[in-house]
Amino acid sequence: METAVKSNTIKDKLLLEFESSKPDLFGDLKLREEAMESFLKKGIPNRKSEEYKYVNIDLLLKGDFSFSSDKKISSEQIEHTKFLKDSITVVIVNGNFVDSLSKLKSIPKGLQILNIANAFTHKNFQKHYSNYANIHSDSFIALNTALANGGVFIHIEKGTVIETPIQIINISSSKENTLINSRNLIVVEENAQVKIIESFEIIDSSAKAFNNSLTEMVIEESAIMDYIKIQNENESGYLINTTQVCQKQKSVFTTNTITLSGSFVRNNLNIVLDGEYIETHLNGLYLTNGNQVVDNHTLVDHRKPNCNSNELYKGIIEDKSSATFNGKIYVRKDAQKTNAFQSNKNILLSDDGTINTKPQLEIYADDVKCSHGTSTGKLDADKIFYLRARGLSETTAKKLLMHAFASEVVDTIKIEALREYVEVKISKRFE
Repeated sequence: METAVKSNTIKDKLLLEFESSKPDLFGDLKLREEAMESFLKKGIPNRKSEEYKYVNIDLLLKGDFSFSSDKKISSEQIEHTKFLKDSITVVIVNGNFVDSLSKLKSIPKGLQILNIANAFTHKNFQKHYSNYANIHSDSFIALNTALANGGVFIHIEKGTVIETPIQIINISSSKENTLINSRNLIVVEENAQVKIIESFEIIDSSAKAFNNSLTEMVIEESAIMDYIKIQNENESGYLINTTQVCQKQKSVFTTNTITLSGSFVRNNLNIVLDGEYIETHLNGLYLTNGNQVVDNHTLVDHRKPNCNSNELYKGIIEDKSSATFNGKIYVRKDAQKTNAFQSNKNILLSDDGTINTKPQLEIYADDVKCSHGTSTGKLDADKIFYLRARGLSETTAKKLLMHAFASEVVDTIKIEALREYVEVKISKRFE
């Protein structure tokens, strides 16, 4: 059954939903109550909030919303969302883990994948859940912690190497406006290795889907993790995606965030380097058109010495769309010998497009190598002329240049089939 609520403000609606759903919520009710209290205190951020000043989210949440949906999705409908023929597949529909659509038979030894609502007795779940995403730091972290009713818990045991990629498919589908709060926890123990793909899709939806998704990750000593996000929702999709990562010493974490579509997409990527000799790579590509809005906010927190982080985000903005990149590198006093690099590059294809970019360094150590930079411009007219002089049409020349611009990010995707999928999507967009 679908539960619809009507009251004066979105805060009233959310509080009413929280009170009515308490008996069915998993986990620590005290934590949820504290999170809801924090959310009510902060409220929905608007343009007066420094971190959300380029979009009025309060306006996006006007009107009536449901908090659950009984709309069914068939296995045939999700086939086109699978990037790999051979993968361990987790399907989450409107924030709820769906075992019948997932592909979890014969999973390797040392890997556990559980519905997050059933994982609360797992010792590693209790140890890590809600330890990294601070409910007092952001309204949407607090809201998710209070209302999350589904998602997935993934645990890779010590020394386990998972050769087959794991794909988490988030599907939104509803007949009426729906606010979704999905929650994931991923724990990669010492010396373990894993590749995880997380995608966001809209299927057969005739209403607005507002997904407030939160994923916590802990990557233990000497563990290696590749994490790729593909965001491909249509004009019905509104996504706030928060990823909170904690890395321990000698671990290696590589993440790619590819935003292909979606009416509004906000990515909060926060990484804490809590150990020595850590390596972190952040790559992002966003392609915007129409009236689309895409915000990427990253924080790399260097807490210990002898660590390296490398960040590259690129955007192509056309029509009346807008994009924001707000990246911060924080180097604490004890984080000597830090090597950190950050770059944001953008191409504007129209006079009406907007890019807001703010790379930042905050350094309290004196023996470091840190740099940051940003550039925004149009396609190079000289390069277009050069290619046209060699027989290419203007359209083909521009398409070739944009492919070359995007390839620096796309080429960092290590899974070949997924890299080819993204390249095809980019080609269709440029056509």
